[in-house]
Amino acid sequence: MKSVHFNEIVKAVKTMCIKANYYLPEDIYQALSEARVQEISPVGKDILKDICVNADIAKSEDIPICQDTGTAVFFIKLGQDIHIEGGLLDEAINEGVRQGYVEGYLRKSIVENPLYRKNTGDNTPAIVHYEIVGGDELEILIAPKGGGSENMSKVYMLTPSQGVDGVKKAVIEAVTLAGPNACLPVVVGIGLGGNFEKCTLLAKQALTRDIGSSHPDSRMAELERELLQEINDLGIGPQGLGGKITALAVHIEDYPCHIASMPLAINIGCHVNRHKTIRL
Repeated sequence: MKSVHFNEIVKAVKTMCIKANYYLPEDIYQALSEARVQEISPVGKDILKDICVNADIAKSEDIPICQDTGTAVFFIKLGQDIHIEGGLLDEAINEGVRQGYVEGYLRKSIVENPLYRKNTGDNTPAIVHYEIVGGDELEILIAPKGGGSENMSKVYMLTPSQGVDGVKKAVIEAVTLAGPNACLPVVVGIGLGGNFEKCTLLAKQALTRDIGSSHPDSRMAELERELLQEINDLGIGPQGLGGKITALAVHIEDYPCHIASMPLAINIGCHVNRHKTIRL
């Protein structure tokens, strides 16, 4: 059985927190660069240029891409043949977040109680989702999520009879209501199926897919393409100031559901849509 030490996980998570907030993912940067060419609005082109320049400055000067360095969200794939030694995995992740956000001079945005709002001072606790998988590998994916785009999320408990048209209507409604508040252009993560809590998790996971990837089911891939076109036809544009590029991508993740239900969640990622993965 393979062993991974507590301190190794802490060090890895600390580094991930910093790098995810300093360096824009390559797929996002490429999509933004292509969007500059596709955008027809002069103002929109300038905005997309400024976004890319901002990412270049953050990378060259080792500073955050955005002042909102987000909630530290993790997706963990834990191989069943791995032994974590020296402490608990959950504690190692939170210690890594604590060190990363303090030493990386990242904004601490977490309050310990939703009503009384005292800041925890180190951006902990993280939000961690675990999946037990085969093998002896530990995969850690971090997806720092800013408050502005997260606040634009929606859950719809649709009925099966609403079908594809109902899904499209709800997604377009959510993006329209979000308007400029999610820091456009966005990535739209959609979770379809499961139940109330599962669809929201799927929507968040959908945001971690690489731009340009398609759903493996050709029918769902076509729905992704149709929704992206319809969203960009809204004319909201970069930063909500009009234009062709409102979204960079639409990603759908689906799961079986009850015969009486069709849960749908929309989680909108801002133009930085940060994520980074390591394997130990």
